[in-house]
Order: sequence, then C-alpha cells, then structure tokens
Amino acid sequence: MSLTPDNLFGIHTQALNLWQRRSEVLANNLANADTPGFLARDIDFRKALAAAGGTSAASGSLALETTSPGQIGSSPAQSGAPLEYQVPSQPSMDGNTVDEQVQQADFAANSVHYQASLSFITAQIHMLRTAITGQA
Repeated sequence: MSLTPDNLFGIHTQALNLWQRRSEVLANNLANADTPGFLARDIDFRKALAAAGGTSAASGSLALETTSPGQIGSSPAQSGAPLEYQVPSQPSMDGNTVDEQVQQADFAANSVHYQASLSFITAQIHMLRTAITGQA
C-alpha cells in the first residue's frame, strides 16, 4: 500500500481544499456587499465534501472506482464544488442578497474549521516525524 496524502491524512485534505474555496466565495460576497443586484453564493459543504470523497450525500454509499475521469461513476473534482445561491433573510431595495453580518459570521466559522483541519494535518505530520526519527 502506497502512502498518498489522501489515505495518510484522511478526509482532511479534501476538507482543507473545500474550506479554502468556501472562504474565497464568502470573501467575494463581502466584497460585493454594496453592488446592486449581486446575489450571494455559498458552497453546501456537506454535499461538496461527499462529492470530493466519492460518496453520495443522500445514500452514504461509495462510488464506483474509475480509471479515467470520463467514466460513469466518477466524482466531480473539488474545483467544481457546486455554488448555490443564498436565500436572503431580509430583502433589499437594490436586489443585493448579501447580509454582511451573516457573511462575516460564516467567514469566521469557516476560518475555525479551516484551522482545525490544518491542525489535524500538522499533528499527523508531527506524529510521523516522531515515528521516523524515534525522538519525542
């Protein structure tokens, strides 16, 4: 069995990519908070991580193993994480659906999740380094 980042760090490598992508989307929403007609977007993290991990969010079943990206059953890549429009809690006169306070709270929570995944990966690397060198 070869050690690749996917099987060495578990789901955290895909999660880290999705947390980063989501922070970019949320930052874009915040940057366009005053743009008339701008529609806020977000990533459904659960669906995107299930797609990146090769499982179905609804059924929890594993996808077929494929040898090339065009085969039936291949899962979409992380970069293709589906963006969904957010439903505004309060409509605005100019058609903008960005609620700055909600976006800032989502961005802060996303940062915490990103840091948690990064901390896990860092701990795994430290544990492997300790196992290899034999020093505590």
